[in-house]
Amino acid sequence: MDGVGSTFPRRQLGRHLRELRTSVGLTIEAAAELMQWSFAMLQRLEKGQVDKVRDVDVRELCRIYEADTGDVDMLIKLARQASVPEWWQAYEDLLPEKFDVYIGLENSAKKLVAYQSELVPGLLQTERYARTPITAGFPEQSPSEIERLVQLRIKRQSLITRSVAPLHLEVVIHESVLRTVIGSRRVMAEQLKALADASTRDNIKIQILPFDAGYPTGNQIGPFTIMDFGTGGKGRPVEPPVVYVEGFTGALYVDRPKTVQRYREAHGVLRSSALDVPASRRKLRNLVKELEREL
Repeated sequence: MDGVGSTFPRRQLGRHLRELRTSVGLTIEAAAELMQWSFAMLQRLEKGQVDKVRDVDVRELCRIYEADTGDVDMLIKLARQASVPEWWQAYEDLLPEKFDVYIGLENSAKKLVAYQSELVPGLLQTERYARTPITAGFPEQSPSEIERLVQLRIKRQSLITRSVAPLHLEVVIHESVLRTVIGSRRVMAEQLKALADASTRDNIKIQILPFDAGYPTGNQIGPFTIMDFGTGGKGRPVEPPVVYVEGFTGALYVDRPKTVQRYREAHGVLRSSALDVPASRRKLRNLVKELEREL
């Protein structure tokens, strides 16, 4: 089934195969016919939506696409990596549809650039803060299942706290997120203190967009995350960046360059309108003091 195996190598495999196909001037319909596959089957493979690909199929596609021996070996390795289960798949029975795709991409990213106007970003949430929206968002789940979802969220945070090559995170958080009480004032004080402390890490940049910044983009824009995957030996991106936009009824993943660039420009506007990192940290600590006085 889709979702089993690693998202990142599946996407890489599909992209490389698509590039090889187009380099020899074959349409997807023509290539599928040569493989005796349906159009949909090859399309899903090129989109990284096939969880297990046989070595023999990769070799045959490479023969049709006149690929070099080195490319064949590399693509077979990717196909084998794609079928290896990842740690988060132990939680797959509880995840919203296709959210495993996000976790897989997040796990492979080198840098995340985000804007959040609703909640504290998941990678920065405390355990007690996380439990409230998870409980509200999954009313059908039992207490033990809620606990598993909370632990999944906390476990993901090792990406930004690990000692070797931690994920770089740059996030703009609207002040309304800090003023919205999730759980209780005590929970919020704990959460805001955790945000201030996290912003002292070299790999984390947190900026607060204050109420008086107004409407800097001039357009309605909700939460989004841009995932970058670093560059390879020749300075080319290992994988094209992806924008993730979460919605009430589903998520959107976009890697179209023009759309990604628009989100980058929007983030730049938000970042320039936000408090700088030291001022944001001071604001967070002042809000913690306000909340603690109310306890």
